[in-house]
Amino acid sequence: MIFEKPGPANTEATLELAVSAAKERGITHLVVASTRGDTGVHCARRIQGTSLNLVVVAHNTGFKMPGVQEFDPEKKGEIESLGGIVFIGTMVLRSLGTAIRDKFGGSEQDLVANTLRILGQGVKVCAEITAMAADAGLIPIRDVIAVAGTGRGADTAVIVYPQPSNMFFNMKIREFLVKPYDI
Repeated sequence: MIFEKPGPANTEATLELAVSAAKERGITHLVVASTRGDTGVHCARRIQGTSLNLVVVAHNTGFKMPGVQEFDPEKKGEIESLGGIVFIGTMVLRSLGTAIRDKFGGSEQDLVANTLRILGQGVKVCAEITAMAADAGLIPIRDVIAVAGTGRGADTAVIVYPQPSNMFFNMKIREFLVKPYDI
């Protein structure tokens, strides 16, 4: 499926497609990007009572300002009460390389991130959150569904064979379930 435009208006349809694909294909894990917790809560509510495992991946503390965490603690509590896991960790394609870029200009991670953005911001985030969840040992190394978006909400879902960040280039995006056309 292709959305004409990116953005949060596509969140419900994206989650519906992701959950349906997981059930049809016997995939047991969903990895979902969520900056403040809204998309994570929507997904946790949607899969409540199923056998699907949910890992919600958020920005690291200090992403925008030192010491500040953007993820709403009440939404974190709701996701966890519904059986999901919220992971707040260092972003694979940001962290130290961003500090190097900001101080000295350019880094290898910018090249990787911008190459993935050719396919869309959501595709870049799907690859990144999958590696982050694998780094933390929160998902198996077998096909999972990753969900992300362009800005807020969700508009991209892919089936991905995950790898930890130190083996990033062994990761395989197997199938695009949905993404925006106008990226």
